[in-house]
Formats: sequence, structure tokens, C-alpha cells
Amino acid sequence: MKKLNKIRLFVSALLPCLCFFTPAGANDSTKILSQETFLQIVKKYNPAAKLAAIGIEKAQASLISSRSGFDPLIVGGSNEKTFDGINYYRSNGVQLNIPSWYGIEVQTGIEYLSGNRTDPMETAGKTSFTGISIPLAKNLLMDKRRATLLQAKIMVQASEQEKRNMLNDILLEAAEAYWQWVQSYLVYKTYINVIEVNKKRLALVTIAFQNGERPAIDTTEALTQLQQFEYLQNDALLDFKNATVVLSGFLWKENDQPYDLPGDVWPGKRTEELFDAVNFPELEKIIDDAKQNHPLLNLYTYKLKSLHLEKKLKFQELLPKLDLKYNQLSKGFDIASVTTKNLFENNYRFAISFNMPLRISQGRGEYKMAKIKITETKLQQSLKEINITNKVKSYYNQLVNYRMQVSLLQKTYTNYLRLQKGEETRFFNGESNLFLVNNRENKTLETFVKLVEVAVKYNKSSVTLQWAAGRLWEY
Repeated sequence: MKKLNKIRLFVSALLPCLCFFTPAGANDSTKILSQETFLQIVKKYNPAAKLAAIGIEKAQASLISSRSGFDPLIVGGSNEKTFDGINYYRSNGVQLNIPSWYGIEVQTGIEYLSGNRTDPMETAGKTSFTGISIPLAKNLLMDKRRATLLQAKIMVQASEQEKRNMLNDILLEAAEAYWQWVQSYLVYKTYINVIEVNKKRLALVTIAFQNGERPAIDTTEALTQLQQFEYLQNDALLDFKNATVVLSGFLWKENDQPYDLPGDVWPGKRTEELFDAVNFPELEKIIDDAKQNHPLLNLYTYKLKSLHLEKKLKFQELLPKLDLKYNQLSKGFDIASVTTKNLFENNYRFAISFNMPLRISQGRGEYKMAKIKITETKLQQSLKEINITNKVKSYYNQLVNYRMQVSLLQKTYTNYLRLQKGEETRFFNGESNLFLVNNRENKTLETFVKLVEVAVKYNKSSVTLQWAAGRLWEY
């Protein structure tokens, strides 16, 4: 009887452990990988994240290229012809063209012409000139080179939004992999704890059987329960290893080398920490923020800016082409001697040209197409805004639902825990049997695993809500 009392006392002290499924915290030798640290590593080193940044570099390179339309241009050349002993002509010249923003070009240069068969409209000998070319109608307010440069600047801004959108998607995939890793870790650690408890229970039941206090079938019942949990633990270990492999796929070193997560790195989260870690935003606030800052919506804004520039450019096709050119001339190669006095009295070259299609068919068609593109893009922007708003609402509802499910499952788990403890007490008082104890334990464990699953979904839905609002890239 004394031995039996000692056993009951030991079992009584063990009861709280029998029902504690929450994995213990990490020890000092364990390295912790939080979600924030993990996403920062992905954002900094993952090749997909680096590809997102390359888009900005390409846009900046395109911007540099588009500035070429405003580069000063030096043009030079030499021509000479002799035939049958006759020096027909010999000409040399160099000219500098300096374009300006409003379509105006400044030219200056020197020329040399000699020969017996030269064009009488040309001036023989050494001459120099300084002049200007001005569009008076078409291309005055907008031309192709200005439009190209402005659109390239817009594309640099748009590429930043494209980068944010790509990061938003990449970090969502990474976060989902992280939380799957957390779930598999918590389940695996739970089975480790449960197995330790069941090993102690089997030992106690075996002692009770040897003392004649329990039938032999109880040892079989305890052993079967232990073996079932060992099988489930083995399955959970496989899930955890596979989740670690998937998680490692997002981790890269600074030198673009893949990185395998070491075995001593854990999420470092206890199950109860999953319930309070979620930040619950205000729905209206996050919707307004998504409308203002979502990368996809911002991309439409920049696209519309580019299309409005195109519309201004196409409008130029409705205008007549009226260009004025004027050069002030001087004898010799001394450009500095060119004077602006008496511009139209002597030593000048002047030209004015005009052309205009009578029906302006091409201009009217292209201008109309530019306006249609703007209307089309505005409609697409509106549809995208509605789509994003609905996604935010949907994931917000999902977040609310998971919060309620977590609360209900916590209460359910607490009640099953009480029933299990009560059944264990009855069992060691001789008022119950091991089958009922095991049944209670199975229900408690099943509810706890479900609680972990829903708690992880709760955290994942919080991340997904940030993704739907276009804010996940800010991590």
C-alpha cells in the first residue's frame, strides 16, 4: 500500500506535465529566426528581390539614353572634285548644333569653299556663321525628343513602384513559407513533449501492473498510445524538414550563394505568442492607404502621365509645320566677329518653310487614339482599385474570422484539458480505465494541433492583408 501511495503521489505531481503541449522556449545555444529578420534577409539578398531593383537601373539607363536628343552635335566634313585637270570644287566645314528645350536650335560653324564649278548660291572663300532655327507651330510646345525625355523620367518613378510590387509578391511567398515552418515546428515539438509524458505514463502503468494493481492490458494500451504518438512525431518531423527546405530556398548569402538553414535555428515562438502578435488595423484606414499608396495603382498614375504626354505630342500632328531659320554670316573664320546689328540688311541667310496635309488624317487618327488610351487606362485603374479594395475587405474579414476561431479553440482546448486531467485523476484513483484517459488525451492533442494550425493561419492572414494593401514591401 505504501508503494502504491508513492506512485500516486508521483503521478499527482506529473499531472500538469501530462497536459502541457506548448513547446518550451529555445535554450541559450539556439538561434532564433523571427519573421521580421527573415523577411529583411529575403529583401536584401534574395535574387528575385535583386531583380526587382534591376528594373530601376534599366529605367535610369534609358533616361540617360533619352537625354541624347539634347546633346550638342558637331558635324563636319570635306568634299573635293577634280576632273580632266579642272578643279570643280573643294569644300570643308564644321558646324556645332546646340538644341534647347523649346525646340529651338542654335547653330554656329565655319566653312571654306573654292573651285571653278561651285554653286553660285554658295559663298567662296572662308566664311563663318551663327544662327538659330525656330519651330513656329508644330513642335513648338512639344516634340518627340522632349516627350521621350519626360517619359523616361516618368519610367524611373514607375520602376520604383514596379520594384515595390515585385517585393510585395516575393515577401508574401516568403512569409507563407515562414509560417508553414513555424506550424510544422510547433506540431513537431508538441509530439516530442507528448511522447515524453507517455513514456513516463507507460513506466508508471508497468510498475502498477508488476505490483498487481493494474491488468496487463493497461500496459498494452499505454504502449499502443505511445507508438501512435511516435508515428505522428515521425510524420511531423518530415513536415518540419520539408518546411525547412522550402524556407531555405528564400535565404541567400551576400555573394549570391544559396544558404541552407542550420539545424540549430528555430522560430523561437511559443504557441500562446501566436495569439497576441497580430496587429489589428482599422479597415477604413488600410483601404484609404491602399488607394493612395498601392504600387499597382501608382503604376497606373504614372502610365496616365506618360499617356498625357503622348497626347500632347500627337496634338502637334494637327498643327502645320512652320519653321524659321536665320544665320548671320561673316567673312573669315572668326566666329566672334559675327554681329547681330542690322540683322536683315547684310550678311545673313534666312529661310522659312511651311507644309500641312489638307485632311490631317494621320494627325486626327493618332490624336484620337491617344485620347482613347487615356480613357482605357482610367477605366483599368478604376477596376484595379475596386479589385484591390475588395481584396483588402476579404482578407480583413478572414482575419476577423480567424481571430474568432482562435478564441473559440482556446476555450475548447482549455475544456478538453480539464476533462483530460479529471479522467487521469479518476484513472489513478481506480475509477476509470486507460482507454478513456487515452481518448481524452487524443481529443486534447487533436484540438491543440488544430489551435496551432488556426493560430498560424491567423498570422498568415495578417501578412496577406498587408500584401493586399500593397504594404508588405515596407518590411
